[in-house]
Amino acid sequence: MGIRIDSGNGAATEVRETNRVKTSGGKKRQQRIPRWGILLFVILAAFAVAQTLQRGVETAKSTQPPVRPVLVAKVISKDVPIYLDEIGTCAAYETVQVQAQVSGKILARHFQDGADLKTGDLLFTIDPAPYQAAFDQAKAQAVLDQITLKRQQELRARNVISPQDLDTAQANTHKSEAAAEAAQVNLDYCYIKSPINGRIGLRNVDIGNLVGPSTGSLVTIQGLDPIYTDFTVAETDLALVRKYLGGPNVKVQTYSPDEKNPPRLGDLYFIDTAVQPGSGTVKARGVTPNTDHAFWPSEFVRVRFILDTIKEARLVPSQAVQISQRGPFVFVLKPDNTVDLRPVKQGQRQDGDLIVIETGVQPDETVVVTGQLALAPGAKVDPKPYAPGALAEKDGAPKSTL
Repeated sequence: MGIRIDSGNGAATEVRETNRVKTSGGKKRQQRIPRWGILLFVILAAFAVAQTLQRGVETAKSTQPPVRPVLVAKVISKDVPIYLDEIGTCAAYETVQVQAQVSGKILARHFQDGADLKTGDLLFTIDPAPYQAAFDQAKAQAVLDQITLKRQQELRARNVISPQDLDTAQANTHKSEAAAEAAQVNLDYCYIKSPINGRIGLRNVDIGNLVGPSTGSLVTIQGLDPIYTDFTVAETDLALVRKYLGGPNVKVQTYSPDEKNPPRLGDLYFIDTAVQPGSGTVKARGVTPNTDHAFWPSEFVRVRFILDTIKEARLVPSQAVQISQRGPFVFVLKPDNTVDLRPVKQGQRQDGDLIVIETGVQPDETVVVTGQLALAPGAKVDPKPYAPGALAEKDGAPKSTL
């Protein structure tokens, strides 16, 4: 079928019309996407987004430093001493060489070698017979002279004798009384007794020996409670010692070398006024309680010469303090588990593997004890509590001695 169109000049053009395809309803057909296809697309898109996010997180993690495990401990506050550690020896508080003061034969021994004695305990008996006789004779003479004096006083009262005769009688009475007292002293010397509390040594004589003032020591007794602790102070420490000498906190603490006995706290008894030539040291002596006789004369001991006490000192484990070119420092743990580098001024080391921090930290702050390797300010850490005993046992570290 065609359409005829006049052009206006008498000519006509015929145009053919193309056939149109029509639907049964007369409308154009539309194509639709199935629901399962949409669901599959959403799942694939979500998976792709998740993979992208995971790669982003891994990339971020790889750019951040790893969280390092560390052991931490709190800064504690308590009173600690200022001290000098020295090596010393013990010396008997009293030493007595027992000697005979009268001559004679030993009849009896009343002690066991090495026994502990009290003042007045009987040690030896020297034959008292001759001294008893001398005492009896002197006593009889004293009685006779006393009677004579009384008679002379009566005669003088009646003016029968001269004053000189009465004076002679009085002098004889005093002389005989003195002789009786001397005889009593010699008789008492026959019974040799302990002059001090202490421990007796090995006897030098036995029963039957003849002894006298020139015989020498019969036995030695040493007083062990208290006991002296002798030590020396280096010349370089004298300035520090003089600063605190005479103060109320100056003490001498004595330690057993095998650590089986607890340390004993005593007083400073003596310090020399001159430096020993050659050694450059000053002699000092403390008095130490020794009720159980744990310390013996001439025994080597460790001595802590305490000069003063620091009140409320700040202490951290000694492993927490690190050394750099700028000096000692510690890592302080922040609330967000990051660390801060803190310069410190350290003091003396104390018992329990602790060290005094004079400046740089505050009480109840937390410091890193182990794991400081490769740490830097602001680094993230995983803190765990520090257990000194467990760590020492694990590492096989020896116990701290001083």
